[in-house]
Amino acid sequence: MTLGKSIKGYSLGVIAAATYGLNPLFALPLYADGMDANSVLLFRYLAGIPIVAIVALLTGDGLSIKRNEIIPLAVMGLLMGYSSLSLFESYNCMEASIASTMLFVYPLMVAVIMTVVYHEKFTWLTGVCLVTAGAGLVLLYNGKPGATLDPVGVAWVMTSALSYAIVLVGINRSTLASIPSNRLTFYLLLFGALIFIVQAAVKGNVTTPTDNILWLNVLALGLLPTAISLICTAVAIHCIGSTPTALLGVFEPVTAVLCGVLVFNEQLTGRDTTGLVLIMISVMLVIAGGLRKSKSAEEITTG
Repeated sequence: MTLGKSIKGYSLGVIAAATYGLNPLFALPLYADGMDANSVLLFRYLAGIPIVAIVALLTGDGLSIKRNEIIPLAVMGLLMGYSSLSLFESYNCMEASIASTMLFVYPLMVAVIMTVVYHEKFTWLTGVCLVTAGAGLVLLYNGKPGATLDPVGVAWVMTSALSYAIVLVGINRSTLASIPSNRLTFYLLLFGALIFIVQAAVKGNVTTPTDNILWLNVLALGLLPTAISLICTAVAIHCIGSTPTALLGVFEPVTAVLCGVLVFNEQLTGRDTTGLVLIMISVMLVIAGGLRKSKSAEEITTG
């Protein structure tokens, strides 16, 4: 792996996490308007599909796929959609803040899968980053006093995290690794949307924004935390691998917290600040360790 490729991968990994963290900024007004979670997710995916299609065509990636790529794309897309839906299902059983904090067990799941299944070396730096990021997430959690963990809610969150972890690994360790990132993202969204379409058909209900201006929120959801985030994630995985990309995902709550402070006038406490600092340290450790490894490998190659 060249240094330039590593810089590109880590930069896009941070952008992917930061843009995904914008979800609350655009989704909360839609919930306040009366839209249910499945409808928000459905329109989010449907808005992202044409955006990614245009990007794929403009960049020359195209949308053609081989026959042997259809099933892997369908499996990964359905898993990604199911991950989103199961997370929102957990919100019906427990506090959203608890569920969102627990979700970030997925970097550990990715590291375990890569170590056990693909025999990737689990380094001390990866362990330090996981512990540091975990401590930061715990400090960011601001649940209500006396809030408890619902077993069903925990099961939904763990299912969501595992599904997403499998997607992150599958993108890098299957026939999908050779598919251009824009084309890959298009089909992940296309197949992922089927989850929400089926869910809407079963419930017989789809809610839409009552205010036309809120359709801009739907478009923003499709563009930033969906199209841009997923494209950047796919490119980052191809550049630096599944584990570092997953570890960079802890940058997502940083964006969410900053949006809460800057847009929703939420108070930033000393505990929040400490949590943010710890997460930033873990992100910098991931990037510094990866870049150092790439630089060393490049020096050996050129030397």
